[in-house]
Amino acid sequence: MASLTSSLFNIIIKTGSLTVAHTDGTTRTYGDGGDPKVAIALHGKSVETSLALNPKLRIGEAYMDGRLTIEDGSLYDFIDLCALNVQNLERHGAYATVEWLGAWLRYLRSFNPLERAQKNVAHHYDLSGSLYDLFLDEDRQYSCAYFRDNSVDLETAQRDKKLHIAAKLRLERPGLRVLDIGCGWGGMALTLARESEAEVVGITLSREQLKVAQARAQEAGLSDRVEFRLQDYREVSEQFDRVVSVGMFEHVGLAHYGVFFNKVRDLLTEDGVALLHSIGTMYPPSGTNPWLRKYIFPGGYTPSLSEVMPAVERAGLWSTDIEILRLHYAETLRHWRQRFEANRDKAKDLFDERFCRMWEFYLAACEISFRRMGQMVFQLQMTRRQDAVPLTRDYITDWERERLPDRSKKAEAAE
Repeated sequence: MASLTSSLFNIIIKTGSLTVAHTDGTTRTYGDGGDPKVAIALHGKSVETSLALNPKLRIGEAYMDGRLTIEDGSLYDFIDLCALNVQNLERHGAYATVEWLGAWLRYLRSFNPLERAQKNVAHHYDLSGSLYDLFLDEDRQYSCAYFRDNSVDLETAQRDKKLHIAAKLRLERPGLRVLDIGCGWGGMALTLARESEAEVVGITLSREQLKVAQARAQEAGLSDRVEFRLQDYREVSEQFDRVVSVGMFEHVGLAHYGVFFNKVRDLLTEDGVALLHSIGTMYPPSGTNPWLRKYIFPGGYTPSLSEVMPAVERAGLWSTDIEILRLHYAETLRHWRQRFEANRDKAKDLFDERFCRMWEFYLAACEISFRRMGQMVFQLQMTRRQDAVPLTRDYITDWERERLPDRSKKAEAAE
């Protein structure tokens, strides 16, 4: 069976060097001999066949099960080497057909009616809260941070993300009602309440997140202005002056984009403002990675803007501002990966070795996808009315500088 994976690695690895200890006792090296250089070993009778038939799914599984071990270099180096060469696989013969089929099936695989959406959310977000404390910032922001420069720590970058989004929401007058769709553990909703005199409703499908968010609102003395609910966005009937959604749109599902943006329109008051923060891709539409879909985010999908904007247009919403965050999520994931590595023993005590390997693979692969594979984050501001926001973007910067005076002065001095 070593001949099968040998053919696979010959197809894939053109740049860099991969040395493989095969199950038949042979050791072979693939690639041009350059960097990165990685050595792996394969273990078990069936591993070679499974890797050759479905490498995008089986490589991650083999690492989780200990049937693929890193002998020289790191897991990050190995995934990086694969990412550098993945297009060689995607363009080749039968594998290209699989890629085409995955793109065609993306509607079905991301179909998320309410019951299925609840199960998908529970799969990931109802894990032990102690896990997330091992690698997230102190506010448990589980989405892309905003790095004004690479020297800032994760806590600062996540705080800046929340302020950047708040600035785009234009919380310029007291008494505004804000809806946070997919509120997580409540950090964004609580920040918006602290930074303004707004009344905020946060909704989530995760029972574990709801408990934490409600307790945090109580502890912060904000229960009178911040309400958290176990509710799907499709079930909300009120109107709001502002609507925000951070890191939730990836779980909506391609078939539901029309429903989502029509709902955003209906939720907004006539002069309301909405801000959507989501992972996207610079490439044309394609399928979700099968390993990520099976083990990490069932029902998840990363859209191209060409899939998002038609739904926004059909809903009759103005796209008043679009910002693309390119390497911000790569830096966020770097911090998460390093923090998880530092706390790996604690994670093993919570779960087991296989889970730790899965989580390592997840964090490293996602970081590399933002560095090598066209992943990005977009922030899309939308309104019902053409004049709901000022003519220029100055109001965003002005609002942030009022709240970050010391850092603004430093930036001006550096210029």
